Amino acid sequence: MNRLKFIDRMSQGRVSRREMMKAAAAFGVSATLLPRAGRAAEMLTCLEWGGYDDPAYFPAFMAKHGVQPNFSVFSGEEEALAKVLAGFAADIMHPCNYSVARFVTAGLTKPIDTARLSHWNDVFPVLKDAEGVVVNGDVVMAPADWGNASVAYRPDLVEKDFLDAPTWGILYDERYKGRVSTLDDALVIQIGLMVEGKSYDEVYNLHGDELRAAAETWGRKGLETARFLWTDATELQQAMASGEIVAAYAWNDVIGNLKEQGIPVAYAVPKEGFFTWFCGLSILNSGKADEAAAYDFVDAWLSPETGKLLIEGSGYGHANTKSFEIADAEAVAAMGLDDPIAMMANSTVFRTPDNAVQEDQNKVWEDLKATHF
Repeated sequence: MNRLKFIDRMSQGRVSRREMMKAAAAFGVSATLLPRAGRAAEMLTCLEWGGYDDPAYFPAFMAKHGVQPNFSVFSGEEEALAKVLAGFAADIMHPCNYSVARFVTAGLTKPIDTARLSHWNDVFPVLKDAEGVVVNGDVVMAPADWGNASVAYRPDLVEKDFLDAPTWGILYDERYKGRVSTLDDALVIQIGLMVEGKSYDEVYNLHGDELRAAAETWGRKGLETARFLWTDATELQQAMASGEIVAAYAWNDVIGNLKEQGIPVAYAVPKEGFFTWFCGLSILNSGKADEAAAYDFVDAWLSPETGKLLIEGSGYGHANTKSFEIADAEAVAAMGLDDPIAMMANSTVFRTPDNAVQEDQNKVWEDLKATHF
């Protein structure tokens, strides 16, 4: 085969990577001149939350591979799921425990061989077999980051009765109409039922007529009082900093960022309870990269160095116990993360609704928003 025919066959994808490299060396073709399409098929592609595409979160991967993966940023797991189902070739997904089952049911995940993860033994035991990590006996998500969801509020701008007895009810209170914000999620309906007196375990799997009835009461009330629904925490932070929003459903990083700005802000322990969420990395079967690269990326995320960055930079917790040993002690204590196991025991960990239930909840929520806005 002459040199021109060789290059032509490579451009058409008719030469394996091994043959490509061997023949390229024989013909004196530099690796940098190999067709871009040939290399792109092997580039790790990750579906990721905004901000987590920063190489600082996976330094071990960068050190080994010398180049960061391709990233596709999403604002929610349903968006990411729809993208993969539509044909997007992703190798890695960063779901949360309550959404992993959606990817498993769709047949998109690969079981994770934890023996290939050097940091697995340092993961908090309570997370290793948590709902969403293990599905049908297989580990389908390596837990990585975790945090809380509660009411962030401006103590200088809310009424005394809330200060005396914090409650999720502030997000539905007519007195605060146009001055509160909540996450754009059907959870608005479930939290409303918790304000009514039900437990989270009673409402997380809500569907059918009961769901629709609750949507017409608590869901609609939540929409009517909210100034806006947020998907980008930066928008929420800015509104709370200005005083436009005095209370909101928020995650730990909102509190940490506002405090850094010198804004008076506090994180409530509502009488109905607060939530703990955790997310992690799943390996998908839709990608084209070498599976070894996917494991390298997951393992890099599980490193204590990544955990240190999360704790100190955003106030989130990390799955690796050693992260808390090397992170700044003041940063750990500031967000109440000095005893992660106790925190999880005293909060409500988000659960995974049945697949059909999740779809029903998503539809009811979207329909409700369509009639409101």
